[in-house]
Formats: sequence, structure tokens, C-alpha cells
Amino acid sequence: MPATQIRTRRWKTVALATSTVLAALAIPTMTATPAGATTTAYDSTYYKNAIGKTGTSLKSSLHTIISANVTKISYSAVWNALKATDQDPNNSNNVILLYSGVSRAKSLNGGDVGDWNREHTWAKSHGDFGEAIGPGTDLHHLRPADVQVNSIRGNLDFDNGGSAVTNGGGSTVDSDSFAPRAADRGDVARMILYMAVRYDGGDGFADLEPNEKVGNGSNPFMGKLSVLKAWNEADPPSAFEEKRNQVIYDTYQHNRNPFIDHPEWVEAIW
Repeated sequence: MPATQIRTRRWKTVALATSTVLAALAIPTMTATPAGATTTAYDSTYYKNAIGKTGTSLKSSLHTIISANVTKISYSAVWNALKATDQDPNNSNNVILLYSGVSRAKSLNGGDVGDWNREHTWAKSHGDFGEAIGPGTDLHHLRPADVQVNSIRGNLDFDNGGSAVTNGGGSTVDSDSFAPRAADRGDVARMILYMAVRYDGGDGFADLEPNEKVGNGSNPFMGKLSVLKAWNEADPPSAFEEKRNQVIYDTYQHNRNPFIDHPEWVEAIW
């Protein structure tokens, strides 16, 4: 059985066991699962100061961990980085595009129809960080996407509903929100929530936070949190997502997205 399936089963099993115990004890105020419900190879090293924590304490610990000793890259360097992080596992000449799921030649990066470009899942206007080195170039939320699909998404918040996006692989859009195809929804949720932990206003950039709104505009918020949490649970980390996290850690930024390693930490914090 693949490691992802094993971990996902363990996550669900622990969550079920936890909910059963809480119900038996009749303690309705205990809703968050403490950190450490699953285990990874990094729990005794990288995440050691987060294990056992929950809520704001867990969020604060993870912020410190994923902000330490980070190597930042330029926006122009993102092009080549994405060719490595998002390489098609079945065709090393291609990348897999977010939202549509299409495999497209690495060489077709640019701004024309038929090209792929650099999508900020946390829209760069939400907090007005643009393409600045830091949040504007953080690979943990930058993904290759079809130019036209990326344009349709624009800076919309995330929510369910809407009509089908042309060539969007099942993604939908309405006047104030966008929903990726089902296979990318968990990925998007974990990228957005990574950004909320990584950028807390203490490094010269806005304090990024999820909320329950759409239409956040230039405010440093992204919605809807309840939907993102549901997407995280419905679409657990895939082998592709896990490999991407590892490449970013090993080769580029040297930090990790903790919600790929521990998807249950989403509920533990929010």
C-alpha cells in the first residue's frame, strides 16, 4: 500500500477514535485534535517543537519552524523552480498544471494562449505583496497554471459553486469565487493555510489570514476558511504533492508545508 494511503488511513482512524472518546466523555469543548495524531520522518527533528500542541500555540510553533533558515528566490527564478517542483512524473519534459490537471511542455512558459504561467494561489493582491521576494516568490503557493485558466481565476477567493471553467478540468467560477477541480482542492487549501502561518505580519509584509468571506479584494484575507477545511479533508495529500514539498525543502527554500506532512493540523489550529 502506498505511504500516502497508509498515512491517510491512520489520520482518519485517529480522528475517528478521538471523536469516539470525546463523545464518550461528553466534553463538547474539546474540538481540536492535538498535534502528533500522525507521524512523519520529520516529527523528531524538524517538527519536534510543534508535537503535542494545538490551537494558537501550534500555529505559533509552526510559524517559527517554517520561517527559520529559509532560502528565498527571485520571481524570475520561479520559472525554473516550477519546472522541477511540478514535473510530470510520467513525462520529464512536462509540468502538471494546477486547476486543469493538464500536462504541458516545460518550454511553454510565458504569457500567450497555450502557455503556462506562475499562479499565486494566495492572490498577490490580497495583502498587496505583488512579486516581492518573500510571499510573492514563495514556492509553497506558486504553481504552474494555464494562462487563460489563471486569468479566469484572477484574484478570486475560494468557495464552492459556479459554472464550469473552459478547459479548467472541472474547476468552476462565479462572480466572486473560484473552485479548483476536485483533485486540486486539498492542494489549494493546504497552500493557502501554509501562507497564513508563514506570513504573520512580522517580516514587513501583511499578516495573511483565512476568513469566511469572498470578495476580500486587497485586504490580506482569503476565504472561505470552512470550505478550505472541507477541501483539505476531502482531498488528502497525494504522492505528487508530497514529492513537491520534498523538492522545495531539499533543493530550494529548505522549509516545508506542515499541512502536507500533517493535514490534521488544519483542524488542530482552525
